[in-house]
Amino acid sequence: MNFHVDLGDRSYDVTLRDGARQDLAELVARRAPRAQRVAVVACATVAAQPWFDLTSGVDQSVIIIPDGESAKTPQVVAELVEDLATRGLSRDDVIVGVGGGATTDVAGFAAAVYLRGVPLIQVPTTLAAQVDAAIGGKTGVNLRAGKNLMGAVHQPLGVLCDTDTLTTLAERERRAGLGEVAKCWLLDGRTSAEIDDAGVEEMVGVAIALKVRVVSEDERESGPRALLNYGHTLAHALETWWYRRDPDRLRHGEAVAVGLAYAARLARAMGRVGDEVVRGHDAVLDALGLDHLLPSGTDLEEMVELMGHDKKARHDLTFVLAGPAGFGVVRGVDPVIVEAVLKQFQGES
Repeated sequence: MNFHVDLGDRSYDVTLRDGARQDLAELVARRAPRAQRVAVVACATVAAQPWFDLTSGVDQSVIIIPDGESAKTPQVVAELVEDLATRGLSRDDVIVGVGGGATTDVAGFAAAVYLRGVPLIQVPTTLAAQVDAAIGGKTGVNLRAGKNLMGAVHQPLGVLCDTDTLTTLAERERRAGLGEVAKCWLLDGRTSAEIDDAGVEEMVGVAIALKVRVVSEDERESGPRALLNYGHTLAHALETWWYRRDPDRLRHGEAVAVGLAYAARLARAMGRVGDEVVRGHDAVLDALGLDHLLPSGTDLEEMVELMGHDKKARHDLTFVLAGPAGFGVVRGVDPVIVEAVLKQFQGES
């Protein structure tokens, strides 16, 4: 399957199929014909996989960065950029991010800032990266204050989503990636009943199609693209809080699943939707095998504070919420309601 991100002269395709990684050399030759070097950015775990056999058709080197969220720091980006400069990459050369969402974020941010911008190709190898992180040009790293607070929008030349790479995913990583699938499934108005008849490739395709459509309409998140943050206000707060205490406690997609369930309950408490929406959200999450209860031990007061630091916020509490006319960005949500719903949600655990 091919999906076209329509951004004028910066348009590109997202390819989803078995063996898509093998299109790298053709993509480099077609979209970056002046390139003489390619720097492949990956973590050691990915570089050790049997499918890590990408060939770019030009002089190619591999740069290893830390695994997972530990890579998403300004220091790692600075070290990566220094390495690129040492290797002599020019503005005509290409950076290729191969791995999960953390790797594609770091590789993309480095491509955005090195020499004020060099060509980028993304080869996402996890569910979460294929349906979300690698598409749309949003790149970023974390600060102590919160998730993804330093970054840039830097569109790739293309995205190669190889379903072969999903076969080596650990079960937890596969399940966590379904959190982003659930988000897109809900935004697209689909139900839990439809999940039973859908294979992984179809679910990934639905999610990619939604993101491609929204990014083509709103590249810089000034309008509809903000809806792709559905469930992420609480999710990012949970990730930030738990990462400081136990880095392995919560994957991004796991946090998104919790955030989706909470967002439905918050919308209900605000009178925007009824019980049926909450039940529908829970049913989709259950069908995908996603735990969507608030993790035991989470500090609710700190959650409210951290949600106020979310990158969507404008000095207030901002959420994407369901409503009678569909999903929308809601600003200035009363902190009292936010915390009260959190307490009720915690009680469900």
